[in-house]
Amino acid sequence: MTKKHLYSRRLFLRGAGVTMALPWLESMPVWGDTPGAAGSQAPVRLGVLFAGNGFHSKEWWAQGEGAAMKLGKVLTPLSDLRRKMLFVRGLYNEEALKGNIHSSQTGNLLSGAPLASGGEIRSGTSFDQLLAQRYGASTRVPSLVLGCEKSNPSVHKNYSMLYSSHISWSSPTTPTPLELYPALAFDRLFKDEASKADQSVLDAVLSDARDLRRDISTGDQRKLDEYLESVRDVEQRIANAGKRGQLQGWRPTLDKPNIPRPADGIPQDIAEHMRLMADIVVLGFQTDTTRIATLKLNNDHSSLRFPNLGVDYMIHHLLSHADTPDWLKVNQFFLEQLAYLARKLDSIREGDRTLLDNTMLLFCSSMLTGSHEARQLPVVVLGGGGGRIQGGRVLDYREKPDRQLCRLYLSLMDKMDVRLPRFGDAARPLDEV
Repeated sequence: MTKKHLYSRRLFLRGAGVTMALPWLESMPVWGDTPGAAGSQAPVRLGVLFAGNGFHSKEWWAQGEGAAMKLGKVLTPLSDLRRKMLFVRGLYNEEALKGNIHSSQTGNLLSGAPLASGGEIRSGTSFDQLLAQRYGASTRVPSLVLGCEKSNPSVHKNYSMLYSSHISWSSPTTPTPLELYPALAFDRLFKDEASKADQSVLDAVLSDARDLRRDISTGDQRKLDEYLESVRDVEQRIANAGKRGQLQGWRPTLDKPNIPRPADGIPQDIAEHMRLMADIVVLGFQTDTTRIATLKLNNDHSSLRFPNLGVDYMIHHLLSHADTPDWLKVNQFFLEQLAYLARKLDSIREGDRTLLDNTMLLFCSSMLTGSHEARQLPVVVLGGGGGRIQGGRVLDYREKPDRQLCRLYLSLMDKMDVRLPRFGDAARPLDEV
């Protein structure tokens, strides 16, 4: 096999049972056959992060522009990212107002579709999965759909709580399966079969990496080393993630577990779990293994607890019903996860831009506050969408007509060259975006 064929379109390292895509390298035309050609431009990616139960009613706000933008206390973790942020206020999902409970406000968050109740499960294909269908053939993984809290299969006020547990839907009747295990999400990016194997991904491809290193520039050698180190770091953190003893989700009826905790499982340190999942999203985007990722940090009607924050006396859902200092602390924790992901993307160069500049990172919840306020929804967009989105702005639609949230989705899909005449309850995109 010729070197030209090896390096055309997508650059891989290969080993036994492992195929590792590599990031953009200036001396290799990873995304196109000719350096500098239109096809060599980095693709636009979409990341969606969701946090359930809304936010502090008095501290979710932004005013002004650019570096001078002022932020409410919930948003202070994003202070250094203001120039690359759109704060969008006043959009809503009309169908979500019908049930006025968590499930009915969450199951159609990314589709705007009517929800079935009374034992039936029907929503609509979410816009992230429409994009995954469009780009799935171009990448190894059509989309990553990750979660940090298990799905809830029960029923609440005639609506399935699967709606509260899933924001990504592959079809109107099929919520996209959530991957909760960082090890399996990692394997899906790199291993030919997504099952945990004994051999390290890096150990499997080191020989191929040494061969590649001889053929790339000094700057690319440095970038390759940094990338491989980041993969090793994620591998090691996954291996250690199940060793802590902090239970942060549902509480058992026993004071102590009566069986040993499995060595390989969902990390019990929720901060580590969330950051591992964010790191896996970064690796997926950085290597163009996927261009679509959805990360559900918790469920709506969530049962997570936060001993890492000193807030261990009440589950997330109950905390959301009062604007206490602890509720604000938990809000900021979720925004810190968004900031962590955005900063990592922004630290990776892709030619003249960063990976964040080539990404649209949507952060949302299905209610503005824990009192089920859904007449306006909390929305933040970070990133430049490949130069198609201007950050450092506040867009306020509260007093404007046609303020459907699905108009934003039409706008984001347009940035990825997917243009639909209609989506959900919207017939045109938001011109300002």
